[in-house]
Amino acid sequence: MTAQRHPSPASQPLLPRPDRTTAALRSAVARLMPAKLPEMEHQTEEALSLAARTGTLAPLTSFLESWAVTVEIARIPAAAEQLRAAEYKVRAVRPDDPAWRTAMDEIGQLHATARDALATR
Repeated sequence: MTAQRHPSPASQPLLPRPDRTTAALRSAVARLMPAKLPEMEHQTEEALSLAARTGTLAPLTSFLESWAVTVEIARIPAAAEQLRAAEYKVRAVRPDDPAWRTAMDEIGQLHATARDALATR
């Protein structure tokens, strides 16, 4: 008899991947990390203002991409915990400590993994 491997609950998404729209991402942020809503709202206004001033959609595209990555990490408890631990390490040690570089690399890898997951959507 072969044992079936079941994914850990910590590796399962807490909610489906939202569309890459302001409304869908805002809803996901409200459910996953409500304390970040004011930051998101502020960045929404900044992106809209910059887009209006420059006459390009690039600031809005960048804003949506950034928050899609943030939500992608937050929807998976194990990834969110790994990010929190790495961010704590970055704040707790000096930049000349090898642990700082390791934590920064981990943060970069989490973001790259999230971007890859979003690209294959």
